[in-house]
Amino acid sequence: MDKALLDGWDMHSQAEIDWTPWGDAGNARAKVLGTGDGYVLAVVEAQAGYRGSPHEHAHTEFLYVVSGSIRNQGRTLGPGDAYVASIGSVHSDFEAEGPSTYLSIFKL
Repeated sequence: MDKALLDGWDMHSQAEIDWTPWGDAGNARAKVLGTGDGYVLAVVEAQAGYRGSPHEHAHTEFLYVVSGSIRNQGRTLGPGDAYVASIGSVHSDFEAEGPSTYLSIFKL
């Protein structure tokens, strides 16, 4: 294969990537599927009761629920639901209501 075809691409098979702990409580794990221009694409598997730590977004964050049920800012999101958190928005309520998988795109 011509390596020039992959210039600027961070492309991996999910099988090539190890799971890493996610969050503070140890009840979620993630795979970073790719990075580019400072953004990260991660798939997260969260157990029921997983809570995200409160924080303010310094950059836009995108989230897509693949399976399960996530409560975000008082609203329940299920498979196929998504949100975009704008710069300056505050995350004060995020919990996996059941075992859940979601995709998150964010910038560190």
